[in-house]
Amino acid sequence: MSARLRFENVSKTFHSTYGDVTALAEFDLSIDPGEFVVVVGPSGCGKSTMLHIAAGLDTQYGGIFEAPGGKPRSAYLFQTPRLLPWLTAEDNVSFVLQSRGLSRLKSSQVAQEYLQTVGLGGSERVFPNHLSGGMQQRVALARALAVQPELLLMDEPFGALDELTARRLRTELAQVCLAQQRTILFVTHNVTEAAFFADRVVVMSPRPGRVLAEVPVHLPRPRGYDDPSVTAVAHDIVSKLQLE
Repeated sequence: MSARLRFENVSKTFHSTYGDVTALAEFDLSIDPGEFVVVVGPSGCGKSTMLHIAAGLDTQYGGIFEAPGGKPRSAYLFQTPRLLPWLTAEDNVSFVLQSRGLSRLKSSQVAQEYLQTVGLGGSERVFPNHLSGGMQQRVALARALAVQPELLLMDEPFGALDELTARRLRTELAQVCLAQQRTILFVTHNVTEAAFFADRVVVMSPRPGRVLAEVPVHLPRPRGYDDPSVTAVAHDIVSKLQLE
């Protein structure tokens, strides 16, 4: 099962002693169930703010955000893994499942399954400080997928990784998405990454962020990251970013 989302005329202003900053203004976006939507835009245009609203982490905003059909089961993957250093890789995944009511035994079994899915079989009992940055982000991805979210929110999840590791993780995520359809809202600065993943790319304007353009991606899956057709879509995205 996957989620449907709708932003209508959403605005968000941050207040501080240094003055007000409007992150989003007149932001409109609808996302269909099972759609992989990637949002790109310049730094500070409100992309992360939009994700926080979708996740329910920010409820102080103007306009309407809703998930018709009810609040979806969601998971959030950040740029940094945010693992608990005193727990092993397996326990970092299983504790989330236990908090949702699964037994300790079942949580452990599911955690091992998803660690295998992201290529970490054999590393279940390893602590985060003994894992590379890419392996830590794999644990975070396994944790997000293990709850079987209807909505997966991703905020530049590969942005802090070296390019070789990032490519491996992109391929793994793309394979998982083919096997398990869910609604995904993904933020990135990388236009090739956007073209590689998306069913539709949403281009945001500079702050205050609003939808500047949309680029549908009608490419078959699986896709090659260096495929000329992916590169052509990436160039189209760049041309939309240069409109302002």
